[in-house]
Amino acid sequence: MNESWVQKLRGVATVRIRGGRQEELVNSALGGGLQLWSIRRTSVDELEFSVMLPDFFRLRPYLKRTGCRMHVIGRRGFPFWLDKLGNRKFFAVGMVLFFVGMYLLSSLVWEIEVKGNVKLTEEQILAAARQEGIYPFQWSFRLPDTDVLSKKLTAELPGAAWIGVEKTGTKIVLRVVETTKPEERPLLSPRHLVASSDGVVTQILAEAGRPVVRKNAKVKKGQILISGTIGEGKYTRTVVAKGTVRGLVWHEYDIVSPLTQQTKVYTGESRTKWYIVIAGRSLQVSGFGKNPFAASQTETRLEEASWQTWKLPLGRMKEKVLETEIAERKLSRAEAVEAGLMKAKADVLSKAGADAVVKEQKILHEKTDNGKVYMKVLIEVEQSIVTEMPLVQMQGE
Repeated sequence: MNESWVQKLRGVATVRIRGGRQEELVNSALGGGLQLWSIRRTSVDELEFSVMLPDFFRLRPYLKRTGCRMHVIGRRGFPFWLDKLGNRKFFAVGMVLFFVGMYLLSSLVWEIEVKGNVKLTEEQILAAARQEGIYPFQWSFRLPDTDVLSKKLTAELPGAAWIGVEKTGTKIVLRVVETTKPEERPLLSPRHLVASSDGVVTQILAEAGRPVVRKNAKVKKGQILISGTIGEGKYTRTVVAKGTVRGLVWHEYDIVSPLTQQTKVYTGESRTKWYIVIAGRSLQVSGFGKNPFAASQTETRLEEASWQTWKLPLGRMKEKVLETEIAERKLSRAEAVEAGLMKAKADVLSKAGADAVVKEQKILHEKTDNGKVYMKVLIEVEQSIVTEMPLVQMQGE
């Protein structure tokens, strides 16, 4: 039968009995309270059975009484494992030191991560955490409960409504919820909204104030679009004009676009360096020597070691240096023109604002000379055309 864990813990021996009165041995041993099992006859004059280690030493009187001889053919269980381990002292010491080291490493705080902060800086939060004993290489069992740490950190940082402390293996995460304050709106003086450039109005929407122009009207730079003066006669008053005015504006560009384009390409040659990473510090172990390439690009990949759910402060880093070179690509005239137009449109949109839209582009003049294309381009853009102009209230108002 299969031994129970209790039997294996105490140790089990399988023995072979020869000669003598074997049946009498078995019956008298069982009658004496010894535990024997898996009793089987292997031949005419041989018998085998299993016995627990304490009962094994109690078999001797029964053997003498029945004239049987005993030979051990199997040992298993915890006592025998310890005996084997004792013969390998260095292995046993190494195993003990390994588990002790793993326990000590997993009991240290190796990484502190701050999440959720916007106004509070990470340095402020980490400084407050250090005062409470939260810092790298601190023993995690020396830290108070997370609820206690959360209350203390929240009290130390006035800008925080709540700070949660989470322990995950060797890492501590500080989750910050900041207090929200209403935005302080600046005090605005009465003003007009005027045109920021020449153009044709495509949309006008007055939230406050009086619209002065209509859609499709041509306007000049500085012309009032939405007036901050409303009412008539003695009922006239000034307000802060608010609203949206969009219009078509024309931008003229002189573009020079080369017929050759230089690009960076990989040659296929590379060199690899390996590093051992311990607690954020790296130690190079291969790929020594100077960079043999005149031009290169480096790619880095970090592989961190882990044990179950814990991230260990050990790992390796692969650094691959790829050789590069500059290659020239010939462009057709059409490709050079398109590249120049794209560059001009990108420039005009960056100046006109995120909501600007290019409606049309016209090439007014074009020529090719000395490996370059020269163009004069007119770009039509729909964009916001308002700017503010303060107005002084009339005396007596």
